[in-house]
Amino acid sequence: MQKMPQWADVFLIPLISLLIAFFLSGLVILAIGESPIEAVQIMVTGALGSTYGWGYTLYYTTNFIFTGLAVAVAFHARLFNIGGEGQAMLGGLGVALVCLSINWPHWLLALPIAIVGGALFGAAWAAIPAYLQAKRGSHIVITTIMFNFIAAALLNYMLVNVMRPQGAMDPASARFPEGASLPTFQDLFATAENPLFRGAPINVTFFVAIAACFLVWWLIWRTRLGYQIRAFGHSETAAVYAGISPVKITIIAMLISGGLAGCMAINNVMGEAERLVLNSVEGAGFIGIAVALMGRSHPFGVFLAALLFGFLYQGGAELSLWSNIPRELIVVIQALVILFTGALDNMVRMPLERMFLAMRRSDTAQSERKPEAAE
Repeated sequence: MQKMPQWADVFLIPLISLLIAFFLSGLVILAIGESPIEAVQIMVTGALGSTYGWGYTLYYTTNFIFTGLAVAVAFHARLFNIGGEGQAMLGGLGVALVCLSINWPHWLLALPIAIVGGALFGAAWAAIPAYLQAKRGSHIVITTIMFNFIAAALLNYMLVNVMRPQGAMDPASARFPEGASLPTFQDLFATAENPLFRGAPINVTFFVAIAACFLVWWLIWRTRLGYQIRAFGHSETAAVYAGISPVKITIIAMLISGGLAGCMAINNVMGEAERLVLNSVEGAGFIGIAVALMGRSHPFGVFLAALLFGFLYQGGAELSLWSNIPRELIVVIQALVILFTGALDNMVRMPLERMFLAMRRSDTAQSERKPEAAE
């Protein structure tokens, strides 16, 4: 018997955890002599008060959707993939190689091939830790986090020694051809009379991210493979008894996870920078862990959590620009959100479970008294 309704687990617990995190963040802001109300107003106005702010919020949201989905798929197989950072880096390498390979005539031709390139390179980088976990028993947490550092070193070597144009000083690839340039929301929706999203990096990759949410939902809850992944995640012993191969599921789940993380490069490499640069991932691989935790590994929850963290990123940038509150405070807020939605989840969950159980017992007792009163 479920201790609480499904809606409470999906929505109520994350909401309460979020409110606690914001309350403690407000106390920190008060402690440094600033106004929490003014800070919230600046963040809301900067992130949501204009199409420019929305453009940056949705740009960050797109990154976090991909990395959040990557972590969520691995979670369903009870695998803790914290290598999304490195997988997104190598996905950027795959996207750059595709975009620089030929002079693309139109972005509609370049985009699907770039998606494949980013996904393949991300999946390939996840394949080695997956194999080590499935065949050698190496813990996936250790191998994936170490592969983040290896990916950073490999990308640095490629940009400095292989892909850097002759005579250039910065470690970056050449700019992509014009046919590989993705249209931004400004290109799609702005007019001469109403210049929407002016200067914001949000681009058509946002729609790719929404499609990825739907595809992950369909995979996990509407396919045989998704059922095997969930069964393996709930009980490896029962899955083996049912004929599900742990090696197969571990490797496939990690390949899908790495491929989703690699697809993030479509947004930041192809859509925004239009060339491959160092540090383009900017921690989005690690934010994906918090997004998946807060979204309960469900694609819709991941979308909402990614939108929240996109708001925090853009709102935090505006906060540091227009107030005396340091940018690092947003890292504190993110840490508190992760703390309460992850490590301290039971602090909110257990009292709610007791409350719903007490309400259920009370309803049961009342229903039993009614027949007795009738007699």
